[in-house]
Parts: sequence; structure tokens; C-alpha cells
Amino acid sequence: MIALNDTVLRFLLAAVVVLPLLGAVAAMLPAPPGLRGRGPEQAVLRHGVTVTGLVLLAALALTAGFAYDRAGEVQAETDVSWIPALGVRLHLGVDGISLPLVVLTALLTFLCALYSYRNPPKGPAPRAFVALLLVLEAGTLATFTALDLILFFLAFETVLVPMYFLIARWGGAGRTRAAGKFIVYTLLGSVVMLLGLLLLGLQAGTFDMVALAAGQGAGLSRATQITAVLALGIGFAVKTPMWPLHTWLPDAHTAAPTVGSVLLAGVLLKMGTYGLVRIVLPAAPEGARFFAPYLAAFAVVGILYGSLACLFLVRDGTGGDLKRLIAYSSVGHMGFVLLGIATLTRTGVNGALFANVAHGLVTGLLFFLVGAVKERTGSTELDQFARGSGAALYGRAPRLGGLLAFGAVASLGLPGLAGFWGEMLALLGAYHPADGLSRPAYLVFLALGAFGTLLTAAYLLLVVRRVCTGGRETAAAKLPDVRGYEFAAWTPLVVLTVLAGLWPALLLGLTDPAVQHLLPGVSR
Repeated sequence: MIALNDTVLRFLLAAVVVLPLLGAVAAMLPAPPGLRGRGPEQAVLRHGVTVTGLVLLAALALTAGFAYDRAGEVQAETDVSWIPALGVRLHLGVDGISLPLVVLTALLTFLCALYSYRNPPKGPAPRAFVALLLVLEAGTLATFTALDLILFFLAFETVLVPMYFLIARWGGAGRTRAAGKFIVYTLLGSVVMLLGLLLLGLQAGTFDMVALAAGQGAGLSRATQITAVLALGIGFAVKTPMWPLHTWLPDAHTAAPTVGSVLLAGVLLKMGTYGLVRIVLPAAPEGARFFAPYLAAFAVVGILYGSLACLFLVRDGTGGDLKRLIAYSSVGHMGFVLLGIATLTRTGVNGALFANVAHGLVTGLLFFLVGAVKERTGSTELDQFARGSGAALYGRAPRLGGLLAFGAVASLGLPGLAGFWGEMLALLGAYHPADGLSRPAYLVFLALGAFGTLLTAAYLLLVVRRVCTGGRETAAAKLPDVRGYEFAAWTPLVVLTVLAGLWPALLLGLTDPAVQHLLPGVSR
């Protein structure tokens, strides 16, 4: 930790949120003569790398100056009046829950910009692409740092528009339908979420999330809490996404460009579960307790459904798409996040927060790798490029095949890698749920979730067999192996996946004090 005063920390947090917005505006302007490089397209792509790199540096500096011995408290706090008539404030800050997500967002966006500099998505001129990427980053970072309910909602909604256009304008086959489905589902969920936020804020007399968390539902009747949690839960469930509100996700991932899929899976899906932890659990504890068993039930159904869907897609002759398969795997993995939250325990919630970050690292890497496979083979349909005895990536592109196998075993939760700890802690939380919840019911959820891990291992090992192995004839058709810019974009994700798996205290040391602060009545 580096000792930085509060003014510097506030400046760094403001820079993290505002720099992408300023960069988006600048991206739409002509480049100065000395910065045009070989052409305007290269200049704007380099601009994207520069701005996202500065945001990442600011996020890392904020992390270095963060007081880890006070991780449960809000730090780098800015709180100024914005709309006095409504009591809405520009209230920003970070704690041990939001800081990892801020760094994850800044890192993934930078890696996407770096990847796109050498491999821009096919479609319209990159000027709008870079601007939308930066607006998406700004909205996501504002969501994770906002401490006012209305500001949170506005930031939450800001993300939807750029992602819609990234899919609709730079996506692949079926992009118009996928983008339309994405915006319809998420906007309808947002309308319901807004009703819950307004009900919560107006009945409590404040939109300040810190005050709401400190009050632990004070001044809110049980009926109000249940109604607010129902509305908020539906809105956040669409974004997570939770079964059965997940149907927009496979289409969006299949059609999205590579960087769109990386950010959608790695960052945007975390906004829903973050909202549940940041707002629902502390501000409406009675409502959360009422719906916790239902949330756990939907979570385990999502785990099993996602795994079974992947097992179907990986079978020979089903026409399964590798991007679609990873999208369905996200439904299962996010099910473990929801199960951890539904236990209402420190162990379960810490597991959910850990799984959030692990999923962002591992699934972000997988979508990068699948994009590289599509670029080299022209398809992500398993029956097309893995026909017969398999695609034989081990022989045709050894480093690419090895990285894909690494991503698969990390995703299945191999001990020693990041995917293991979050799911294990979520299941441990289900073994001893919070007081007042039915332990027999949660033991059933535990058993079903554990069975889901076996199904997850089964389909991911089948993916490795079909994509990475193959006969000699297939292996003879060589493919370009990992290129320099791909190595630069993927290496940080591999390193962090190993680091988080071997040293989980690095992340849990941040989240646990913050979870204790948000859930003061929970003993385990």
C-alpha cells in the first residue's frame, strides 16, 4: 500500500470514471496532424488503447493507495449535491466489494482495446467503435462506484446503448435480432428495477446507498421490503442473467464481436449480482430473507440447465456453436454466484464475489480464444471445424490449443485456479445457510450444485477433446499460432487466473471486511 491522501484518491477515482467519457468525445474528433500515424483508423484505435491504458493506470494507482486495513469502509469518497429538489447526489466511492470490479473492468477494457488495435472488428469505421467502447467502460465503472440509487440507475442504463450498437453494427450473423433481444430484455428489466429503487429510496427517505446500508432496513415495513426486493430482484436477474430470464444471452454472445463478448461476459453480467450485494442485502434484509430460498432454487436450476445445454451443444451432429456453448456455461457459473448470495452468509457472499471476478477472468479469456479460433478456421460451429476426430488444435496451433485447454480446466473449477474458490465457498455457504433459512432445503441445493460441477467438468472436457485433439490428417493442416498482440492481450488473464487460484486471500482479504460491514448481523 502506498500512502495517498484523500484528495489524491478522490482525484484518481474521478479520473477512472471521467476519462473514458472525455476519451469518447475526443474519439469522434479529427486526430491532430502529428498523431494520425498511417491513417485516421489507426489513430483512433491507438487513441482507444491510450485512454483505456490511462484508466487502467489510474485504477491501479487507486488500488495501491487503498487502505486495506479499512477495506470495509468507503474510500476515495466524493459526495456533492446534484439534484437538490430530489435529494440526488453525485456520490462516488470504493470499498473492498467494488474495487476488484473496478480493476477488472479497467483491465478487460484495456485488453479489448489492445486486441482491437491489431485486429479491429469487421464493420463500419472504427471511430464510433472506439467511442462506444469508452462509453461502455465509463458506464460500467460508474455503476461499480456509484453510492446514490439514482446515479447507480443512470450509470446502469448508460451501458445498454453502447453494447446494443456494438452487437448490431459489428456483430456477426443474426446481429440485428440478437441486439434487439438484448435491448428489449434489459430495458424491461431496468423499468422494474427503477420502480424498486424509487420505492426503496422514497420510503427510506434517502437515496444514499451508504445510509441505506447502515440503516439495515430501518423505517421500511416488511411489505415494503418484500415489494422492493421483488422489483430489484427481477431487474438484476435479467442482467445476471438468472434462469429463466437468460434467453437473450446466448444470442447476444453468438452474434457479438469478440471484444463485445469479452466485455459482456467479463463485466456486464457482474452488474446484476453486484446490485444484489450492494443494495438488496443491506438495505432490505427482511425482503432478502423472504426471497432467499427462491433465489437459491432458481440458481441451482440455472446451474443444471446451463450444464445440460452445454452437454447437448458439444455433442457431435447437434450443430453446436462454441460461443453459444460458453454463453450457456455463463448461465451455470453465474448460478453459483446467485447461490452464494442466497445463503445470506459471509462465506456464501464472499464466494459469490470471488466467483464474479474469477468468471470475468476465465470467461473473458475463453471468448478471446474462441474469437481467435473463428478468425483462423472461419467458424465457431463445432461440427464444421471439429468434424470427425476433432479439430486437433494441439497439433495445428499448439500454443492456442494449450491456452484453450487451460481456459477450459480453469472454468471447470480445477483446484489451484481462480474458478475453484468461488464455487466452493458458495457451496459451503449452502451447507450452513443463515439463521432462519431451511437447512434441509439448502442441503438439497448444495447437492444439486455439486452435481452441476460434475456436469460442468464433463462438457468442458468434451470441448477440449473435440477442439484440441484430433487425428494426424487434421493436425497436418497447420494454423497460425498465437500472435504477439494476442499474447499481450491474453497473458494478464492467464497470470491473474493462476494468482487468484494460488493466493485467494488476495481477493478475499478485500471482500470479507466489506461483507462484514454490509451484513453486520451475520456471524459466519
